[in-house]
Amino acid sequence: MASDQIRQMVNFILQEAHEKANEIRVKTEHDFNLEKQTLVHEAKLNVQDEFAKKDKDREIQERIARSAEIGECRVKKMKIRDDLLQTLLKEGGAKLAVVAKGQNYPQLLQKLIVQGLIKIEENEVKIYCRSEDVDTVNKILPDAVKEYVEIMENESSVKLEPKVTLNEDRTKDLSDDTYGGIMLTAVAGKIVCDNTLASRLNLVYEELLPSIRAILFPEEQ
Repeated sequence: MASDQIRQMVNFILQEAHEKANEIRVKTEHDFNLEKQTLVHEAKLNVQDEFAKKDKDREIQERIARSAEIGECRVKKMKIRDDLLQTLLKEGGAKLAVVAKGQNYPQLLQKLIVQGLIKIEENEVKIYCRSEDVDTVNKILPDAVKEYVEIMENESSVKLEPKVTLNEDRTKDLSDDTYGGIMLTAVAGKIVCDNTLASRLNLVYEELLPSIRAILFPEEQ
């Protein structure tokens, strides 16, 4: 009888242990599956975030590269246009150099001197020219001064007696890239009137530059 009771107690204990172990196993599996789902979900989110970050970084790099390429193309385009404009300016200079060899060049020099004297408005003036123009300027200088005096007398009823001389220091003669013309100075060089052909060309070029751009590069308008 006692042995039966002991056996029943043992069986009860075993049954309780079995049920408890099964309960622990079920809870453990549930917790494991829940944790696994959480980890998988977090991993998916991390992967999605990583892909989104990489995609965003790739998009940013593409934009930077595209912007740099556009900027480089603009720089090249501007350089080509500037080179073309400079070529036009040089061609204009070459044509002026031809003018300086023409038969009407002495008359042009005289007009430039008269105009310079009117602009500079000084009684003592020194004139500079290219070495090759020295003889020509010496010849036309008296007539230029006379014309200037007559113009001022007609305008103001005052007869001036300007002292206009040609520079005698040949090392200070104007360079060939002026294409010709003259430069007038007064008050020990503090007042300068640049009436060289290069100066006149640059002046006309700056004035006409908008029109030149409109003709050459209509797409900018």
